[in-house]
Amino acid sequence: MGRVIVASVGYTKVGDHWDKSILDLAVEASKKALKPYSNIKPDVVIVANMFSGQSSKQEHLGALLASALNLVGIPAFKIEAACASGGVAFNVGYRMIRSGEADTALIVGVEKMRDLDVPEVSLALSMAESAEYTQFIGATFLSLNAMLARLYQETYNVTREELSAFPVIAHQNATTAEHAQFRKAINVDDVARSPLVSDPLRLLDCAPIGDGAAAILLTSDRVDEEDEVEVLSSKISTNIFSLYEREDMLTFSATKEAASKAFSEAGISLSDVDVLEIHDAFSVTAALSVEAMGFSKPGEGAKDAAAGVYSLKGRHPALTFGGLKGRGHPVGATGLYQIAELWLQLKGRGGLNQVDGCRIGVAQNIGGVDTTSVVTVLARR
Repeated sequence: MGRVIVASVGYTKVGDHWDKSILDLAVEASKKALKPYSNIKPDVVIVANMFSGQSSKQEHLGALLASALNLVGIPAFKIEAACASGGVAFNVGYRMIRSGEADTALIVGVEKMRDLDVPEVSLALSMAESAEYTQFIGATFLSLNAMLARLYQETYNVTREELSAFPVIAHQNATTAEHAQFRKAINVDDVARSPLVSDPLRLLDCAPIGDGAAAILLTSDRVDEEDEVEVLSSKISTNIFSLYEREDMLTFSATKEAASKAFSEAGISLSDVDVLEIHDAFSVTAALSVEAMGFSKPGEGAKDAAAGVYSLKGRHPALTFGGLKGRGHPVGATGLYQIAELWLQLKGRGGLNQVDGCRIGVAQNIGGVDTTSVVTVLARR
């Protein structure tokens, strides 16, 4: 098994890209990732995306992007795993290089969401759940997470102010992140007073709709003798598909298993992790994610966030460029934005968002309600 290096990254600002197509965004991010190493030609192109068929009336994204980048002839394909598409695509590229199947891989996540009306986006996101049952009875993806939030609050006596803590942290970090969609700080009162969208979740509990693309160039070669970022591990796990069929809805068992395996393979413990990018699609998702990985005890994720544990200068700095809530959540690209942001941190290029002295970073990307979870560990060598 060979070593795998994150050679470079590229990404667009997340937001409303009315003047750019899904291909335009993917090409822009790809060229940024490829530019530092013009001598490297990827052996494979992997595109992560959730619903381009609905939003852009376009599939076959792998070959489409390879052609646009003048990489005709190499393998190119799309991977879909709901909101975990980016993390799963990265995992596939990592394993291809580690096994010797490829020496270099270009992994690109892209999503165009703003071309759809909000009800259409809601319907597209609900495809992460069961179309045969959950969609049929009218339960949206938002409402499922809202029910989870209510159960979480009642089971662990979590207050409205505590539930608001992760969005507040995300927005604070996004204020100094140039690629973030919402660069405005908020407080717990702002979250509590924002419009109710599905009780108890309010507008500012939820990640926004946005367009964006992020690209990662992976290689087996040493690309920077002094400051490499190596992939120590990447693990995928799945849960019982529908939230309401699980024995314990408040345990993200897919994340728990993926994290346990990833940390074991990487040879690290929780105390070794310097920076953390979690899947904060909703405030409750963030809380249950840190609990599943072991950074907080069950029921204490939101309370720890309110106490500053996950702030930029806290014990476990998280959402360092705004997370899904502040940076934005172009669903198929989100997992790759997380990897790109960890790369910036580990290379010491985080600017005002830099976590001092960080050497090990963890990204957690989920699809559905912890139905698929990918946990990846990166380290600066």
